[in-house]
Amino acid sequence: MLTDQVVAAIKTMVGPEHVLTREEDRWCYAYDATDLARLPDLVVFPGSAEEIAQIVAWANLYGFPVVPRGAGTGRAGGAVAVAGGVVLVLTRLNRILEIDVQDFVAVVEPGVVTGHLKKAAEAAGLFYPPDPGSADYCTIGGNVAAGAGGAMAVQYGVTRDYVLGLQVVLPTGQVIDTGTRTMKGVVGYDLTHLLLGSEGTLGVITRIVLRLVPLPAAKETLAAGFAGLSPAARAVGAILRAGLSPAALEFMDRATLDCMREALPVAAPADTAAVLLMAVHGHPADVRQRALKMMELCRDYGANAVLHAADPGDAARLWQARRSISPATFKVRPDKIGEDVAVPLGAIPRLVSGVEEISRRLGLPILCFGHAGDGNIHVNIMYDRRLPAEREAAPRAVEELFRLVRDLAGTLSGEHGVGVLKAPYVGMELSEAAIDLQRRLKRTFDPNNIMNPGKMFPGGG
Repeated sequence: MLTDQVVAAIKTMVGPEHVLTREEDRWCYAYDATDLARLPDLVVFPGSAEEIAQIVAWANLYGFPVVPRGAGTGRAGGAVAVAGGVVLVLTRLNRILEIDVQDFVAVVEPGVVTGHLKKAAEAAGLFYPPDPGSADYCTIGGNVAAGAGGAMAVQYGVTRDYVLGLQVVLPTGQVIDTGTRTMKGVVGYDLTHLLLGSEGTLGVITRIVLRLVPLPAAKETLAAGFAGLSPAARAVGAILRAGLSPAALEFMDRATLDCMREALPVAAPADTAAVLLMAVHGHPADVRQRALKMMELCRDYGANAVLHAADPGDAARLWQARRSISPATFKVRPDKIGEDVAVPLGAIPRLVSGVEEISRRLGLPILCFGHAGDGNIHVNIMYDRRLPAEREAAPRAVEELFRLVRDLAGTLSGEHGVGVLKAPYVGMELSEAAIDLQRRLKRTFDPNNIMNPGKMFPGGG
């Protein structure tokens, strides 16, 4: 328990100025980017792995939960202290320790803002490709803990593809290093990838070794509008089958487009029902050829407008408009449940048409947008919690969406994680044997269940 003695000890460990005890201050760290909020008993800003290890050791001794937190941008409730306890805010651990242009490696602390790392890598002539939509304010530690993705996953992959090694404070208070600094390494079990996406349930990440790649010599941005969903989906398939290797291939439905028209640098035709936003990276001559071929394929599959953003400013505005979609959806309703399902590429049209049917039947606006190039579609169920009918229909829409996704051989989460919100539905995707194995892994790492309890498993276990 968090007795006065324990609180005093934690203040001694990290300094009293790095501990929040007043209720009004603690409420600032009671939520993430979901509607879920739970008041933590204490908020602590540790400054080192050693301080975290001391706090975790005391948590085992006195039996209070520890919840790691980055910038609080998660969309599954992973950083919400559902069982109370101490929220460890890791934003003081915000140093880029190293960018090595010879090894193509960056070493960072978990509180580094993702966008800051991307800029620092580019200043050194290198590239860190993962780019979640919240890259301007989310942190690397949160990306690693949740298994974040982003638009550039089509060509480059996701966060887990760039993590070479970790320093982690285990739930027992021990500090270990996992992985390597090399591109290959198979000594022992792959603890690094086990910890990736574990949402703070298996330990606190305190240092991250990341792989970098050469900065692309040229970039092109394209946009294409279609009068229907089916031709847009067929164009996606044609682009991928042609081996054109887009860096990003994003999709927006009509409802999403309506929310962001004002943010676009050019006007979209009124009859546009679906938009593809594409990026091409590589050698200048090759990029131009692939971009021209992608534009040609879009026209072949019925695009009513194709834009080549030759001006870097227009390209930047297009991608900024894409990043602004999530907040723009609140023009439709004041509340939403944002899901991030993923399906096989060929199933995207059936997913979106199925979502449209759920929307019609339940009387809720549902917006679809996201990463068509890898089948990861963000489905935003919009509602007004002040209206009883919509408040009751929203969770039904979630369950129907997940059943549709599973029927299409898809997954309930492509990049947001499980957290609290998806935990009740995990049994729709994982067998009882698989869930039991993961529970046993959790107990092995965390015998006293002090590390971010109540997450990832049905029933909060």
